[in-house]
Amino acid sequence: MKILFVGPPGAGKSTAIRAVSDYPPISTEVPSSDEKRMTTVAMDVGEIELGADEPVRLYGIPGQDRFDFLWPMVSEGAMGALFLIDASHPNQFDALNDYLDNFSSLVAAVPCLVVITRSDIAPTAPRAHAVVEHLASRGLNLAVIEADMRDKRDVLYLLGLLRTLIETTPESPKP
Repeated sequence: MKILFVGPPGAGKSTAIRAVSDYPPISTEVPSSDEKRMTTVAMDVGEIELGADEPVRLYGIPGQDRFDFLWPMVSEGAMGALFLIDASHPNQFDALNDYLDNFSSLVAAVPCLVVITRSDIAPTAPRAHAVVEHLASRGLNLAVIEADMRDKRDVLYLLGLLRTLIETTPESPKP
């Protein structure tokens, strides 16, 4: 099983994979030239077993548009995706729209969740109900959850929820 973590730089994709991977993840994080944090320049890959010897591969998509040529290759064969929205980002909805547009075939083909991250440092940012309304205005009905990507329990909860959606969704063509 292959699960994608999609979202802008700094939303928590690499952090989430590090939090739950059973093995040290393969990471391509390097210091960002324009910000004071790390950024992924290819992808992050981790693995976790979610019961019954079922390995789940976790792929963190690089968030910068300049790496968009990688997105279709990494998306191929994905069974589900977590779209991370950084609550501290000044244009959360614009960023979310960009990823939903770029991954529209994935969103149409597999179960997806929208995850609001970093809300602990952005207490006035839009909450889940506002994101649900925004998605509905785009004709999308996706679950929206706030979670801390540093917290292994939160990430495991998200993966368990996504796994349940995958198992209960009728078969459809995969991207």
